[in-house]
Amino acid sequence: MSYSYKIKSLEQYHQDYKKSVDDPEGFWGNVADNFYWRKKWDRVLDWNFTEPKIEWFKGGKLNITENCIDRHLATMADKPAIIWEPNNPEERTRVVTYARLHKRVCQFAQVLINNGVKKGDRVCIYMGMVPELAYAVLGCARIGAIHSVIFGGFSAQSIADRLFDAQATFIVTCDGAYRGAKDIPLKSIIDDALIGNKTVKKVIVYTRTRVPVSMIKGRDVWWEDEMDFAETQIEKNGVISFPAEEMDAEDPLFILYTSGSTGKPKGVVHSIGGYMVWTGYTFVNVFQYNQGDVHFCTADIGWITGHSYILYGPLSAGGTSVMFEGIPTWPDAGRFWDIVEKYKVNILYTAPTAIRSLMSFGLEPLKDKDLSSLKVLGTVGEPINEEAWHWYDENIGKKKCPIVDTWWQTETGGTLISNMAGITPAKASWATLPMPGVQPIMVDENGHEVTEKDEHGYLKGNLCIKAPWPGILRTTYGDHERCRLNYFATYPNLYFTGDGALKDENGFYRITGRVDDVLNISGHRIGTAEVENAINMHSGVVESAVVGYPHDIKGQGIYAFVIYNGHHGDENQRRQDICLTVSKIIGSIAKPDKIQFVTGLPKTRSGKIMRRILRKIAEGEIANLGDTSALLDPGVVVEIRDGKI
Repeated sequence: MSYSYKIKSLEQYHQDYKKSVDDPEGFWGNVADNFYWRKKWDRVLDWNFTEPKIEWFKGGKLNITENCIDRHLATMADKPAIIWEPNNPEERTRVVTYARLHKRVCQFAQVLINNGVKKGDRVCIYMGMVPELAYAVLGCARIGAIHSVIFGGFSAQSIADRLFDAQATFIVTCDGAYRGAKDIPLKSIIDDALIGNKTVKKVIVYTRTRVPVSMIKGRDVWWEDEMDFAETQIEKNGVISFPAEEMDAEDPLFILYTSGSTGKPKGVVHSIGGYMVWTGYTFVNVFQYNQGDVHFCTADIGWITGHSYILYGPLSAGGTSVMFEGIPTWPDAGRFWDIVEKYKVNILYTAPTAIRSLMSFGLEPLKDKDLSSLKVLGTVGEPINEEAWHWYDENIGKKKCPIVDTWWQTETGGTLISNMAGITPAKASWATLPMPGVQPIMVDENGHEVTEKDEHGYLKGNLCIKAPWPGILRTTYGDHERCRLNYFATYPNLYFTGDGALKDENGFYRITGRVDDVLNISGHRIGTAEVENAINMHSGVVESAVVGYPHDIKGQGIYAFVIYNGHHGDENQRRQDICLTVSKIIGSIAKPDKIQFVTGLPKTRSGKIMRRILRKIAEGEIANLGDTSALLDPGVVVEIRDGKI
């Protein structure tokens, strides 16, 4: 499979970038011609950022699974689409060819139809990292159902909130999941989430861990039974047949929930045509993918990285994607390197958190590991620090593999700013240049473009984007006004990323982190309000405030300041109880790393918590807390400062 849109030189990058800005409709129309459309679009792009209204390839008819699977069958039926590495390295691996993927996706599409799922229905998927997760996602897309994958680390309450918001009517889950040394009881968590639920009609359960589960008659069905019956329906005289539903380019493909600056998660909606074009285009160009390369993205499909760069991007390009059920440090810290050696991985795409964690084990886990197949390294989820970048470069890439430092978000669908492997320049800890079609602008707090350089010669400001790219979100599910307020109202006629950035004399960008009340923990966004709401649910807590602070492994840790009025247990016991409460309500990913008990919080006379002061204390900048005279009780700052953990 050839990619006519692949950028092959720095000169071509600059030419393509200019074309994408001067004539976006012509540029993206040419890129989209590389995909299979049942009917070509009426118009490439119609947009305004005021409502916002964004439409790409409007009137175009297609099905994304025909692009990810069917069109490859004539030439690549026996080529690996997905290589599955189980949690336990002694368990049998699975190689899913494009032909096998086609059969399984058609089977599961039939299962969905048999269970009453229709085009436009919302299907919640809560599974471990097994190939069946891919079949479920693509099966939904084949019939036009909207999938909403929920990461296996979220709690029953978090799932219940998402089910309610999406008005989901169907769930696909596993009996349990393996993650390192842990067994996660997914079905029992789903059962808890469904207490009081009035919308879910069916729960389809795949057998993975064989943990005992409760199966409710009329609601719960076994995956295996359903798939066996569906196989007899789709296979006639040895031919697999399940026609893909014709969809409009602007029909929703999926909802993926992400934290915001309020306590309620936002259901980000991506539509089919633009998302497909963007993920395919960025996958091939950022990683400089060549047919036959083995691509290993270590993310979970519960996050956007897994959607875009394990499934849709690689499959639309006819690629081979490694899907890993486990964690990088189990059964030992050499697991990633074993996988690279075992499958002769060419592209390794992981998070700075994972790199820093593996650094902490030293070089012993790398001993005698053959990493010579690697051609490209990548990072995703958060800005990578220079120390980790150089460790990755020297010890994993042997200074021969370009590192692509990709910056993007759930809302962007795919990479917005990154160097392209071996084509555009790299700079340690800098995302560098925007992808074609992406028009960044740095603004100050009043929305004026930043033109004055700081003492280091950098432009510094809030990062916004001036025009849409094909992968941009279309709305937040069921609440378009929330989409407008979150992303398009802060600075008129601009998409506000929520991130701060630096820009150097070469036009390279470095992301400096969130400027709103959102934390970036191990590359995953968690709203401070969401964590505070969970902490405040604990019976002994009067009030709390949460901020981020530098963390050696996670990049950013969660520091909670808590006013406590109970008498149960000592301070350590209370901390454990609060952490357990947060785990129950959100999931263990949101547990505070530090909890400091205080008698009051720094508030203005209007009652607003001065997070700026708490952030400085958490970061250890206690000598320069700024003006505290506007506070209702300035003395509380001294107490908090002196009690810092």
